[in-house]
Amino acid sequence: MGALDHLSDLFDCGGGGHKMHKRRQLQTVEIKIKIDCEGCERKVRRSVEGMKGVNQVDIEPKQNKLTVVGYVEPSKVLARVRHRTGKKADLWPYVPYDVVEHPYAQGVYDRKAPAGYVRNCDDPGMSQLARASSTEVRYTTAFSDENPTACSIM
Repeated sequence: MGALDHLSDLFDCGGGGHKMHKRRQLQTVEIKIKIDCEGCERKVRRSVEGMKGVNQVDIEPKQNKLTVVGYVEPSKVLARVRHRTGKKADLWPYVPYDVVEHPYAQGVYDRKAPAGYVRNCDDPGMSQLARASSTEVRYTTAFSDENPTACSIM
């Protein structure tokens, strides 16, 4: 918040009975929704294009993914897509594989995940996502059974 914004909030000359509005943040909302054909794609796009605060709408039909960028709330976008399309929609449940802590956590494997993605786990221990450093990758692959030149200590 800049100095001028702060001063204008302090010395507001408007009506005294109004509530302070919280400014919305620019967000990227990713939604998983089944897209079978071009008609479905058009229907999904039209459901969010007219929404207030939406700046950009991207659809990836092969991944069944809708991406909305703008000053919107994820819950409102999700509710609107569900209502306008009549389709089952959920927030995007996947994260890139290289963001998950290594070694790969058990129980989050999903066969339906797109290539290079794994299911985002809501466990408190899994909430800290960080890319593996090159040193970590080197050490984990050095003792791997899949590495033919791996060090074998027995």
